[in-house]
Amino acid sequence: MQAAGNLSADLSGAVAVVTGAGSGLGRHFALTLARAGAKVALCGRRLGKLKETEQAIEAFDGRALPVELDVTSAASAEAAVRAAEHELGAITVLVNNAGMVADRPALEQTEAEWDAVVDTNLKGAFLMANAVARHMLRLKHGGSIVNVASILGLRAAGRVAPYAASKAGLVNLTRALAVEWARHGIRVNALAPGYIETDINRDFLSSPAGQAMAKKIPQRRFGRPEDLDGPLLLLCSPASAFMTGAVIVVDGGQSASL
Repeated sequence: MQAAGNLSADLSGAVAVVTGAGSGLGRHFALTLARAGAKVALCGRRLGKLKETEQAIEAFDGRALPVELDVTSAASAEAAVRAAEHELGAITVLVNNAGMVADRPALEQTEAEWDAVVDTNLKGAFLMANAVARHMLRLKHGGSIVNVASILGLRAAGRVAPYAASKAGLVNLTRALAVEWARHGIRVNALAPGYIETDINRDFLSSPAGQAMAKKIPQRRFGRPEDLDGPLLLLCSPASAFMTGAVIVVDGGQSASL
């Protein structure tokens, strides 16, 4: 990576691990980092989807490695980090993106749904952060960890209690790890997107209910994946060398509005 003080988001020479890289924002984040010059370990449950992301990166001469990963397993997290190091080199960036949601009223949420959401969104991020931090400490170099939170970790909404709780926990986990690991040169920050249009939610966001929601956002629109590129590259690069424990909100002003 380039020396601190260089404001470029060039990630040439960096090795990044992205979880949930087979689809949605994880795939977009992986492509963004690869275009910036990073070699990217594509981690997730669905190997076929990861290979599709790998092919997309190789199409512009990038370097990517698909790695099967269950973020809820410490052993799987450690194995993914070892695979990334063996094939790509010393890891300098982790993007903790893997996540899930269970959409139903709190009184109807099951214990299994709670466990699945919290284990994936919060415990999974903790296990991956620990695995990468141990790697960085062993190799005696620092790096950047970016936890993908949500504005629902800062503000609440109905029907997603486990998700909101897990993302709120992730925000404070970000701060706790930032305080512990700053002395080792490991920066830990969070990206908190608002409603971002992807293949999964596009139909809803374009529906009358979705458009009514958009009118409540000060910018009067939903986000696009590329709206996250600048903040992501800032947090992953030396341009944010004096930032740790920060939460960057990218939501068109939604969380600032009453």
